[in-house]
Amino acid sequence: MVQLYLEALTVVKAPTKRRILWVDDEVELLLPHRLVLEQKGYRVDALPNVDDALSQLRRQTYDLVLLDQQMPGRTGIEMLREIRGVDPALAVVMVTKSEEEETLSEAIARRVSGYLVKPTSPRQVLSAVTRVLEGPGLRHEQLSMDFVRAYPGLQNQITEADDWRDWADLYSSLVNWELELSKAEDAGLADSLYTLLNDVRREFSNFIVKNYAGWVSGEGERPTLAVDVVSDFFLPLLAHDAPAALVIVDCMRLDQWRILRQAIEDDFEIEEDIYLAILPTSTPYSRNAIFSGLYPDELAEQRPGWPANYEKVGLNSFEDELFAEQIKRLTGGSVTTHYEKCFTASDAEAMLKRLPTLLGPNRALGLVFNFVDLLTHGRAESQVVFELARDASAMRRLISTWFEGSELKRALKILAAAGVRILLTSDHGSVHCHRPTTVFAKRDATPNLRYKYGDDLRAENPTTVYTVSDGSSIRLPRGNLKTNYLIAREDYFFVYPTKLREYQSRYRDSFLHGGISPEEMIVPAALLKPRGESR
Repeated sequence: MVQLYLEALTVVKAPTKRRILWVDDEVELLLPHRLVLEQKGYRVDALPNVDDALSQLRRQTYDLVLLDQQMPGRTGIEMLREIRGVDPALAVVMVTKSEEEETLSEAIARRVSGYLVKPTSPRQVLSAVTRVLEGPGLRHEQLSMDFVRAYPGLQNQITEADDWRDWADLYSSLVNWELELSKAEDAGLADSLYTLLNDVRREFSNFIVKNYAGWVSGEGERPTLAVDVVSDFFLPLLAHDAPAALVIVDCMRLDQWRILRQAIEDDFEIEEDIYLAILPTSTPYSRNAIFSGLYPDELAEQRPGWPANYEKVGLNSFEDELFAEQIKRLTGGSVTTHYEKCFTASDAEAMLKRLPTLLGPNRALGLVFNFVDLLTHGRAESQVVFELARDASAMRRLISTWFEGSELKRALKILAAAGVRILLTSDHGSVHCHRPTTVFAKRDATPNLRYKYGDDLRAENPTTVYTVSDGSSIRLPRGNLKTNYLIAREDYFFVYPTKLREYQSRYRDSFLHGGISPEEMIVPAALLKPRGESR
């Protein structure tokens, strides 16, 4: 399929007719330039003054305006101001005899698409016009060809991946391709990428099932896991006798982080790393592991009855204590801690008011923001949210829109202004689930759709799950002799035979977490260093 796509891209296409309005008081001198543009398929109308040009713009639609800055009467900048009132999105290339900083600054502020300095040659004008009008199409075509040519190499990486870093690097590459290809809105390329991601989910799940128990039991070299996040990534930030912040955005995927990254790069120098969430990839296990530095079985020993006896008060209700205990253990008590969880907008507003007072020396801040997790779960319950976030690309756009006006962004700006270094991470991601798998369970089984534990659990198709008969083998709390765990692989979600149709219709196409997939397990860990920081 990708080869056919590549061949289709090489077909010579007839140029699209584009209309250009050229406004210049020396229109008679522009004939050679206009002829070159018209030979390339553009239609060019030339007018000598601003008033005539504005009248023409109100009668005729144009793709581009070439606008001379210095004309008798009203200037090009004056026309640019009026153009933005008529059509804010119209492409404008300014043409001027000078490069005055004030003129250039205003032109840029009013979103000109290009800038030419007279005298200009026909080739220079053609180059500017091509860049503005044909650039997006050319970039799309080049991107498509680059992906098609990279496709065989990506397939080879799936078969050759040998350790967790190989899988992390491969998934990271696919995320970058997904972000680029989503802009192109090309269904053919999207299908090809989806095929690759399916293959990656399958083989990554096999890799995790084969190696996970050995990693958590201490056999050989293991990945950086959730239990290592504070010691490996956050602790070095506390070596400066200054405040540092651990910011966890619950349920944030790698692709979602990379969209948010673009919005904060002006404030921070960013160093990105990756770690693996523990199993199950669910907040009670993975986020507690970050704050405590402990595996779930160790946590259960410290907190008798956890997790079963904490259902009513919350399985993550003591993160502040875990965070304080871990920081004390790692620093010998030289660093104090403060913890805040922003579950609602009012929680976050109250935190922002307190934040400047919490930035004393030797202070470790732990901040949790729950919006992405709420959105992920709310999508399955609300038709409105579902329509706004129908797929991964739409989900990213919705998260990006939220972030622009969010308390999280405001908190990051406050911390940046105060020179605070930040570790921004997540506890797990989520996977877009399309395939149901039937499980047989008793009434005591947990209700989760990507992992379950209880007595005598069984999957109708064993290849869709990771079955763990002894929870202690993967560092989960030990149950009774009949307790076992089922952890969903790839993009499967659990359904019961007695509620088959109900669960299939309700949860198919949901974003879920708790199982084994690169989207859930390969998690970003980003060090944010404020720009201009003197330390």
